[in-house]
Amino acid sequence: MTYCVGMRLNSGLVFMSDTRTNAGVDNFSSARKMFTWTIPGERAITLMTAGNLATTQAVVALLDERSKAAEDRDPSILRQSTMFQVARLVGTTLKEVISYSSPTGQTADDRFSASVIVGGQIKGGQPTIFLVYPAGNFIEITEDSPFFKIGETKYGKPILVRAYDPGMRFSEAVRLLMVSFDSTIKSNLSVGLPLDLHIYENDSFHTDRQQRIEEGDEAYTKTTAAWSNALKSALEQLDTFDF
Repeated sequence: MTYCVGMRLNSGLVFMSDTRTNAGVDNFSSARKMFTWTIPGERAITLMTAGNLATTQAVVALLDERSKAAEDRDPSILRQSTMFQVARLVGTTLKEVISYSSPTGQTADDRFSASVIVGGQIKGGQPTIFLVYPAGNFIEITEDSPFFKIGETKYGKPILVRAYDPGMRFSEAVRLLMVSFDSTIKSNLSVGLPLDLHIYENDSFHTDRQQRIEEGDEAYTKTTAAWSNALKSALEQLDTFDF
């Protein structure tokens, strides 16, 4: 299982993903689920994946292979003129991989299924994020839906809904995501550290602000411990229910 979040702020985009994979209840390992492509000064693209690991790795490999030999291979993620075209390319590639892997054809509950969050900015356009479904179709982030989640989303969603503000600073957004991921990690063993973080500032056109949050990371530990204590304190202040 996986948990990935892509969030749009007034100042830019924030992406976070876990790295845990599992095949059964007692077979856990780690795999990177966040990938970036960039042409400094022109474009910066971030992609996160959830679902069947073989499918997602094949999608990333195809996108990466075609981008590294751009003069010989089309289409390339580094040659699309808009983020909309990037999302369409990702959707086409995802659908291609799933169809190839599933000899009987894709179905809604297909074991080869996967979903993708792709976001970034290409010069001349605004920073944005898309959610790409297994069928290859996709939706774009809006003011009414300012963040996308894929994977094991139900545990970390409530705090995002309650506390998200488009005007928050990057540091505040990272704090919010840490709490969201901590809630998910504590509720589901198939999501776990390390976490990958990428902050994209509007019109920067680079992917330099990336960090891996390892087990025992001081900032993560302090934030999640403080959140746990704050929840207990808030609960104690509520009126009891007597009957």
